[in-house]
Amino acid sequence: MGWLIITEKHNTARRIASILFNDVKQLKKYGVSYYHSPSSNAYVVGLKGHIVELDFPKEYNSWKNVPLRSLLRAELVKEVKEKGIARLLKELAREVDRVTVATDYDREGELIGFEALEIVKQVNPDVKVDRAKYSAITPADIKKAFSNPSKVDINLAKAAETRQRIDLIWGAVLTRLISISSGRMGRDFLSVGRVQSPTLRLIVEREKEIENFRPTPYWEIVAEFCNGECFTAKHVERFTDVAKAKAAFKKIGNTAAVRTFEKKERKEARPTPFNTTEFLREASKFMSPDRAMNVAETLYMNGYISYPRTDNTIYPPTLNLKAIATSFLNSDFEKEAKIVLSQPSIKPSRGKKESKDHPPIYPTAVAKKGELSKEEWTIYELVVRRFLATLAPEAIWEVKRVEIDANGELFRATGRRLLSPGWRAIYIYSKAEEVSIPDLTVGQILRIKNKELLEKETKPPGRYTTGNLIRIMEKLGLGTKSTRHEIIKKLYSRKYVYGNPLRPTQTAFAVIEALKSNAETITLPDMTSKLEKDMDAIAEGKLSDEEVVEESVRFLDEILSNIDVKELSKSLREGVKKDKVVGKCPECGRELVIRKTKGKKRFIGCSGYPACSFTLPLPQNGTLYITAKECEKHSIKKIKIRTKKGYWDLGCPYCNYLEWKAKQDKA
Repeated sequence: MGWLIITEKHNTARRIASILFNDVKQLKKYGVSYYHSPSSNAYVVGLKGHIVELDFPKEYNSWKNVPLRSLLRAELVKEVKEKGIARLLKELAREVDRVTVATDYDREGELIGFEALEIVKQVNPDVKVDRAKYSAITPADIKKAFSNPSKVDINLAKAAETRQRIDLIWGAVLTRLISISSGRMGRDFLSVGRVQSPTLRLIVEREKEIENFRPTPYWEIVAEFCNGECFTAKHVERFTDVAKAKAAFKKIGNTAAVRTFEKKERKEARPTPFNTTEFLREASKFMSPDRAMNVAETLYMNGYISYPRTDNTIYPPTLNLKAIATSFLNSDFEKEAKIVLSQPSIKPSRGKKESKDHPPIYPTAVAKKGELSKEEWTIYELVVRRFLATLAPEAIWEVKRVEIDANGELFRATGRRLLSPGWRAIYIYSKAEEVSIPDLTVGQILRIKNKELLEKETKPPGRYTTGNLIRIMEKLGLGTKSTRHEIIKKLYSRKYVYGNPLRPTQTAFAVIEALKSNAETITLPDMTSKLEKDMDAIAEGKLSDEEVVEESVRFLDEILSNIDVKELSKSLREGVKKDKVVGKCPECGRELVIRKTKGKKRFIGCSGYPACSFTLPLPQNGTLYITAKECEKHSIKKIKIRTKKGYWDLGCPYCNYLEWKAKQDKA
């Protein structure tokens, strides 16, 4: 008989087949490519992720006619969405007596493998089944995984399926509730979800903090002190009383005395190994988190880096760190590898989180720049530099601290000079800023060359970047390492947010404010965080999946009971309307709104039409975002447009139109 190996994707199937067998042939059937080793009578089939989809039966498809409560306990159905792959699996299943599940080893991967296994067992119920677990698609890792197979983890698969079921029910019920209430259905429906809503609330609440922020004035005194070499120091007090600040400023004479001075060497700790959260946070400096994860997965499948979905920040003792660093000696990272290998022994940095499923993200093969695309090289370089930095010596700084007495007014300054860059010579993504201060002695008299009384004001909190948001989501238990970047992507695609740092649209405000008034629990992280813990308990065999789903359904049922649908609809419709209002019509004073012609072409038109026919043209491509900034001349909100290439500022559409018209008139 034969052997069937099931992997998560086609690329993985091709690579694993080439590692395990010498006589691999690529075959194709039912539109699906797969691999066969005649000498071992082994078949390797790559799936397309989930080939089975969990969904509501078709009779629940009508949003308007199906009561929301009926969705809560509907019998969900599994439908095969990749029929060609399913047909091939069934055919091959009849030819084999052993099946090895070799999908990615995590909750989602276990469920993907389990779904395929159920299809196989429909035609070969007694087939022998085992599981290959690996963290990198390298010859050594794959051969080790297949020579030491384990069992399929049913509880891990159940945990993933439980999340699927809960997210499907929550998403369907809440999305239909919000979309129907707001009148936004069809292509423009408003999606709401278990993780999505609390995440969006974080962004909306931060924007409200910024909008409601009232700056408070304060005063700072800075002075330039000289002893041959000059340096700047700041008064120890931040003044909130201008009279007090002026009195202190007036006291300062022409000289000052050094009150205390210390000079020390300080070691700066190395960065910790990359887990998924920290990787995405750093990678978001170069591209969106979901794009970074896609690129990382490609590198993983092609054998360049280890599995990019991990919570671990501690390298396992089985990982030969020195050998990996040595492999980079004849590469683009030779200089960096030499810094690591110059040490008498290598002791890596450690993070706070340790897990046993996968190691932190590390490079598994040496790549040349020309072998990879620009994006792939960016992510690969980030992973290599981070890995080598975690093994490198600590950076050593010379730190000087001085306290100066200027006629009773105290000033402080801190100087920093990098003595030995250590890991900083490798991990080039954060600048080492130096501040020069001369060597001083206690009692030394300094000349005051210059002094300034500066009026400043407090600043509002900053908006979340995608990187910061992922870290906050992890802290609050919103989503998982595998889903957080997808949640953020969904907020962009549903036009709830734009830009990075993220700004919420008026629709986002409308949805969150309406939910806060009518069903605030949906917008809080508590329930979602608890469900994530319950999912862990299912994976560990401590809770039943049915118990967790039923508790979630009861909770959602209670929310629906307490919602005032009329009030929800009113607040949503009012809020959503704001996202289309651009400003006041310059001809009649009514609202200017974004509209569409019968041919679906968009433009800005007066809400007073047909009495007023004022219009402005708009670009037809890209996603429009009405910003909070208004044109000073026309009191019309400025517009941003998002295309595949990124964002560009259209600015005031009226100014744009007048500028275009002037050019036409000249021509």
